Amino acid sequence: MSHCAARVQVRPTMALFARISSTLALFAALFAAPVVGAQGLRDRISDLFIFGPGEAPLFLAGSGDPNNPASLQVHGLHFIPSSNAENGALIAFITDALGSSIGRIPFGSTSGGETFRFEGGVPVKTSTSAGPIFAERAQTLGRGRVLAGVSRTGFRFATIRGVDMHNIDLTFTHQNVDFEGCDAQFGADCSLYGVPVLENDAMAFHLSMDLDVRVTSMYMTYGITDRLDFGLVVPIVQADFRGSSDAQILPFGGTTAAHYFEGTTTNPVLSAHRQSIGSAAGLGDVALRLKLNMRQTASSAFAVLLDGRFPTGSQEDLLGSGKFSGRALIILNSRFGDFSPHLNTGYLHHGGDQQNDAVLGTIGFDHRLSDVFTLATDLVTELQVGDSKLPLPGLVTYEAPFRRTVNPTNIPAIRDDVVSGSFGFKLTPARSTTIVLNTLFPLNRGGLRPNLVYTAGIEYTF
Repeated sequence: MSHCAARVQVRPTMALFARISSTLALFAALFAAPVVGAQGLRDRISDLFIFGPGEAPLFLAGSGDPNNPASLQVHGLHFIPSSNAENGALIAFITDALGSSIGRIPFGSTSGGETFRFEGGVPVKTSTSAGPIFAERAQTLGRGRVLAGVSRTGFRFATIRGVDMHNIDLTFTHQNVDFEGCDAQFGADCSLYGVPVLENDAMAFHLSMDLDVRVTSMYMTYGITDRLDFGLVVPIVQADFRGSSDAQILPFGGTTAAHYFEGTTTNPVLSAHRQSIGSAAGLGDVALRLKLNMRQTASSAFAVLLDGRFPTGSQEDLLGSGKFSGRALIILNSRFGDFSPHLNTGYLHHGGDQQNDAVLGTIGFDHRLSDVFTLATDLVTELQVGDSKLPLPGLVTYEAPFRRTVNPTNIPAIRDDVVSGSFGFKLTPARSTTIVLNTLFPLNRGGLRPNLVYTAGIEYTF
């Protein structure tokens, strides 16, 4: 009799899960509609390197004025990224670092609150605490049970490889010019960087940027069996960008200028200022999850989790990474009364050529302080695999009129390992309802990082 009752109960739960999933999909589709004619946030970042309407990045309109002699006009092109690979690499590093980091927004665990298994049709608890927040635990919800929730996560990117986002220094260098007859015209080997002497001119560039991100995540996990959970996360992302740049031409010498933003060779304007503001909102990268509990005892559990994020968010608006990413996790946890330590380890694969794969590791515990409060804390790591796919150009070496080197940026060429601490609470004010409050903070400065990530959410299990 008890087995029949359990089977009958699953069917309406599955139907409710299907209805809620359809509602989430419809809601996501509405947010996924592109804004026609709007300029993407990636373009807003590029605007900081463009000094006039319709111009290419780093084009010097003063030198390239069509009223100037052709011999002078050509100097307007000598800093543009298509002419100088190092300059292109610097701009690509900034824009790609911002874009790829949006796709790394943390999502919460797949099974919070109480978890169960059925014995003879009777639900038996497999956990005492409300569970971790950003880590995973091996327990599954139980056949036919559903966890539904909504959370709000917010942060502002503060540093890029440890450098303040308001204090990024770049040095754009001149194209190495070498044309037929150059050696004869300048009386030296034009293949050497610094010949002719105008190649020693440089552009000092100071960049200040703010990127505020807020994510509303709607998520659901369904217990397909006592040991298998299926999860869906639908994030709605809001991104606000503000930036400014100050450029200064640094002539190497001489009484007239060949490189300038406005004016004339005898009265040049050698500085320029740009500002750019933009915002976007819409569907982020949707995630699907499967968790299989491999072994369960009264005091320990072991599970594996597969998680895929799909490129449903607009890459041009910095709402998504633009590429699929997937992770596989091994989950171990134990229980000593109300204290539950856990360990997650696995591998994260990123599609595309802008993000590295990573080895994942999370260790921490959740502790049931009372019937209402659960404390959850974790050390979360994401360790880069291989050399960075976002390389910075190396030192630029001038050969003439004397040998010297210039560092093109104050951003260091280091690994983008991510180590964070997580500290939060789960509150259970009523049966089956859980309130989640958490902070995530950096313990190192690899990659593009905020100073604090806050999350608040509410979950309901039925």
